[in-house]
Amino acid sequence: MADAAVEKVRHFNRTVTEVAGALSDQYMGRSRPLGEARVLWEIGPAGCDLATLRERLGLDSGYLSRLLRSLEADQMIEVSTSPQDRRARVLQLTVRGRRERTTLDKRSDELAASLLEPLSKTQRERLLGAMGDVERLLTVASVSIAAVDPEHKDARSCLQRYTVELNERSSRHFDPAVGATALPHELRPPVGEFFVAYLHGAPIGCGAVKHPPGCPAEIKRMWIAPRARGLGLSRRLLHTLEACARTAGAHVARIETNSDLSEALGLYASAGWAEVAPFNDEPFADRWLEKRLDD
Repeated sequence: MADAAVEKVRHFNRTVTEVAGALSDQYMGRSRPLGEARVLWEIGPAGCDLATLRERLGLDSGYLSRLLRSLEADQMIEVSTSPQDRRARVLQLTVRGRRERTTLDKRSDELAASLLEPLSKTQRERLLGAMGDVERLLTVASVSIAAVDPEHKDARSCLQRYTVELNERSSRHFDPAVGATALPHELRPPVGEFFVAYLHGAPIGCGAVKHPPGCPAEIKRMWIAPRARGLGLSRRLLHTLEACARTAGAHVARIETNSDLSEALGLYASAGWAEVAPFNDEPFADRWLEKRLDD
């Protein structure tokens, strides 16, 4: 990574934290720092369980515990045991906490308006457009792709949503247990691998690779959640799966799909995949593609 690019990011971070007031221990003129204010906002009127809050904010457990103890001491939140799972803790705003959150919202709106007010219409449009670009790109940068067991709860969640979407979008019925399967025992090393994409701790996509001995690698179960589409994550996931196949020694990879999945077909074409004759009897598929991984 070029030093100039790193320095530019650091300079941007300094500017944003200064303008947003993140350096003050009395954020928005209140008697608490930004960390506590953000936790109040994330808990929200409906409440939140502790595990979800920790994943969403990506905070160290010790630091989050200190923030929660401070808010609890100020009677801003209540911490209780979940009735569904005695091991889990649930966070709720008190009446005082809801009032504080409302005040912080009002002052945050005023700060945002004060930043836009001195600018011309054109400058505002440029700033808002740039903010949108930055938010999207930072979201992409926050996504991680990890190898997991195909029977992990996150893998099962993604596969369930994947199956539902395929059957909603196509007139052909998709049954993951029929045809060109990708069953758990087929997706564990050394015969295969399963990957899950995460955003702020939540699973938002998946994909798998089968390594049939002496045969081309097979890309399977590739899916990105609708809310995470349009960010280039499908291409990044495909690249990860291709790299996995290449590392395992494959020179060629194959994938089958359905004509109703136009976005997937566009991705594969732009990534160098070419249509070939059918190479399996998958009943859901009507398009078969192949790519040389050496190129």
